[in-house]
Amino acid sequence: MLSVVEMLPAIKCFPDPSPKSVFKVKLKKFSFEERKYAYSFFMGSLLNLVTPLHKATARNYLGRMNDDKVGCMLKAKEYEGEYWDGDRRFGYGGYKFLPGRWKPVAEGLIKTYGLKAGSKVLDVGCGKGFLLYELLQLEPKLEVVGFDVSNHGLANAHPDVKGKLFKYRAQDRYPFGDKQFDLVLSLGCFHNIRLFELAVAIPEFQRVGKQGYIMLESYRNESEQFNLQCWALTCESFFDTAEWIWLYQHFGYTGDYEFIYFE
Repeated sequence: MLSVVEMLPAIKCFPDPSPKSVFKVKLKKFSFEERKYAYSFFMGSLLNLVTPLHKATARNYLGRMNDDKVGCMLKAKEYEGEYWDGDRRFGYGGYKFLPGRWKPVAEGLIKTYGLKAGSKVLDVGCGKGFLLYELLQLEPKLEVVGFDVSNHGLANAHPDVKGKLFKYRAQDRYPFGDKQFDLVLSLGCFHNIRLFELAVAIPEFQRVGKQGYIMLESYRNESEQFNLQCWALTCESFFDTAEWIWLYQHFGYTGDYEFIYFE
């Protein structure tokens, strides 16, 4: 693989008339891995917080694809009871609170981002708020907020955080000030909105946080692409990792990121 220094002649960086700088990158002659490496040079770190949890679940990709996939997708995209707590064919198959399940992720977030008493955290697409609850178990004096599009998810949130959550869409302008939060995070949300909506969501995510962490579904090869297309019910943006990193860079995101794969 070429080094970033060797790629520099192909990378042109200049400020846009807007407040943010947009990197113009011409890397067509380089390989997939080389392009991904070059794009990541302008961003934060690739993390490994959710991947161990993701890999612990077995999935029957062909079984889902052959089970009225379109009908199941339409039901799942309502993001209500069937998606969260109905049959597995519509989504989670029962998204219940399991004490400690999200604790390793919460520990990783606190360590990585130096969260302490008084730190402000926003969860974009918080679902039932289980991760925020685990964060508070480790650091009770955090100031946490979360929003989600699902009435069912919010109504069935953990009771200790339900009052800190509200209904809102990730693709709308966020009702918060610039750099209001010490950490803004989003797990498994942004791949569920369309490209023109990401043009709003990603800059807003960047705007309101001092630090950022986005985890979403992606793929690195045709096998993982096939498995993702079989399994995903709500995904609207199917991009490989190099494309996601390019989008982050294009929309001015400088935070950390993680991808989960369907191997």
